[in-house]
This record gives sequence, C-alpha cells and structure tokens, in this order.
Amino acid sequence: MDSPSSSSAATMGVPSEGAVGNVNGNEVGTTASFAGYMETRGVREARVLASELCRHMYTLGWFSGTGGSITIKVHDDSIPKPRQLVVISPSGVQKERMVPEDMYVLSSDGFILSTPPLKPYPHKPPKCTDCTPLFMKVANKFFPHNFLQITHMEMIKGIKGHGYHDELVVPIIENTAHEAELVESLTEAITAYPKTTAVLVRNHGVYVWGDSWISAKTQVSVLRKFL
Repeated sequence: MDSPSSSSAATMGVPSEGAVGNVNGNEVGTTASFAGYMETRGVREARVLASELCRHMYTLGWFSGTGGSITIKVHDDSIPKPRQLVVISPSGVQKERMVPEDMYVLSSDGFILSTPPLKPYPHKPPKCTDCTPLFMKVANKFFPHNFLQITHMEMIKGIKGHGYHDELVVPIIENTAHEAELVESLTEAITAYPKTTAVLVRNHGVYVWGDSWISAKTQVSVLRKFL
C-alpha cells in the first residue's frame, strides 16, 4: 500500500476471547457517481490488504471464528477528499478464507456502494459488520468513563504518541446487546480522551485505529500484551 498515489488509515475491531437496502442503519447508495473511483488502484489494494489482514490475524489467534473486523479508509489522489471511500470486512465470513471480493465499499458518509457477491450453500448471504457505525465514526475522525492506565512499560513505545515515561490511557465503555448501540459512548470516550487510539469495550473486545494499517496492526499487537 505504500505508494505515491495511495495510502490508508485503518480501524480494527478485535473481539475478546470470551466474548444493501438498509444495512446496519446504512442505506445502499447509488454507485453511478462512484463507479470510476471504486476501480482505482487504491480501492483494489485496500480490498486485498483488508482480506490479507483478516487471514493474518486469524492465524495469530487475534480473530476467532467469524469474529473481528477490519476497516480501511482509502486515501487516493484520484478521489476528492470529501468523497474518499471506505473498505470494510463483512460479518459472518470465515476469516481464514477471506478474499478481496468479500469486502464492502462505503462512501465517506456511510452509504454502501458495493456488496460482496452471493455464494452457494452453506455460505450465508453477505452482511456488513454490525461494527460499521463505530468504524465510520473513527474513519471520519470523531475523536462517566472508566479507563485503563498503563505506565513504565517498554512496549508503550509501540502506541502512537507515547514513550516509556508517558502514561497510556485506554478508555473503557460498557458493552451493549448490539454493536451499533455503542456509537454514542464510543464517540464520548474519544472526545474525552483525544489522544487515545483505542477503546476497550467491557466483556466484548477492543477497537483500535491508526493513520495506516501498519500503525493499527502494531498497536493491536502491543495492546494485547497489556490486556
């Protein structure tokens, strides 16, 4: 993904080990005005990268079953900034078998522009992850909470903007029955702790993001050591 014409920001939803007409509140948009953009190299690479990361994290044991999800915001010089697209992994698909065609493509305002093709039995119909509203909040920089405080740990250096002598604060919010219901508390947590790049959801898992997929992946690895 490291090329002059395209780069990406990434969001990852990592489940805890215990734990389109209208899809998850997002209306399917008209693809005509976005058709050219969806075929750009940046979008193609984001699809490939998202599927590769899903498979890799499954292999590492960070994603289990069909849990976990990845979102990549595509920064492409051929796409005006207000119209830059978002690639999101689907729900209910075996992570170790993910392919680029399984990815959803959304507009910057949350309209689903491209859905995965139907697959024969025993595969279920494609479904965009229930985490979509949360990912879109983070992707569009929406930056009484409990929090996790970590100090004097060597690996803190792996978290963006932190060094050994810094205090790492990860806000904790309460879980809900449906991921979409977390939007308000997630937004409040990010607003209260603007330096954070992760939010821990009690009895659910952790949402982590970065200005590139490498940054997000590194931070997931570090946070798993702490959590």
